[in-house]
Amino acid sequence: MPTGNLLEVRNLRVWFPIRRFFREALFVRAVDDVSFDLRRGETLAIVGESGSGKTTLGKTCLKLIEPTSGSIIYDGKDITRVSNKDLGWYRREAQIIYQDPFSSLNPFFTVYKTLEEPLIVNKMEGDRSELIYKALEDVKLTPVEEFIGKYPHMLSGGQRQRVAIARALILKPRFVVADEPVSMLDVSVRIEILYLLKELQDRYGISFLYITHDIATVKYFSDRIGIMYAGRFVESGSIRTVVSDPLHPYTKALIDAIPDPDPRNRFAERKVIPGEPPSPINIPPGCRFHPRCPYAMPICREKEPILHEVEKNRYVACWLYG
Repeated sequence: MPTGNLLEVRNLRVWFPIRRFFREALFVRAVDDVSFDLRRGETLAIVGESGSGKTTLGKTCLKLIEPTSGSIIYDGKDITRVSNKDLGWYRREAQIIYQDPFSSLNPFFTVYKTLEEPLIVNKMEGDRSELIYKALEDVKLTPVEEFIGKYPHMLSGGQRQRVAIARALILKPRFVVADEPVSMLDVSVRIEILYLLKELQDRYGISFLYITHDIATVKYFSDRIGIMYAGRFVESGSIRTVVSDPLHPYTKALIDAIPDPDPRNRFAERKVIPGEPPSPINIPPGCRFHPRCPYAMPICREKEPILHEVEKNRYVACWLYG
């Protein structure tokens, strides 16, 4: 498998302006100075609460949302300021799997038509039926003849998400944003879908940006993790080190909130993060987490920490670590 970075994001900002007549302009700072690398054939998990900017970050990497500033470099090419009409090649290389498989599928399209549509749009030549049958076999919707004529309402949630995965992968992309791909599914099929994605990744060398609020699932499907809070990364590193030894207080709180399946601990109280995430319009001064942090110091209220390397390939933005 090729090595090196497939995607490099540098100092990315996505600010949405709020119109205010005769007043100072305000901005929703959805993504605020985020940098990361995504290697070829690996999965980077982006984890955080709702409203932390995860989905905006993923869609911006796909150029579905225009960045305010910063750069997105894909396979050595800076696509940040490239117009959409010149990004046809990138649309084939980069795809997305949405959270809700029912709303992301056209209810008037059969499974066959759903998978044929990206081939038509991208003017793919050759035997389309062969590509569609192969895509359905890849996601284990067999026998294929049983599914190609069905509409979304005739499928289960897990089957619909498999169709959505097949649609995303039928163009053989190298980069896929998986935006909470299992959060709408029954618990019994979540791990099946994640294992399916891992199998397809190993087979085709796909790089995944796995967006989720559920830190309990990342160990099944990710190599590295970035913890996002109020539009910024507060910690990043390998899955093993971050989950087993979290450094940032926010990361610790997320891991403490994971339900414990051990029945002996059913009466144990789990720690809950106090308060609410800050408004992206009115970010607090200093560390963005300090109003909720039990370890906040005076400097935390005055100066914002930067994401820096505390050990090899381990980064944290917290004044507790210098």
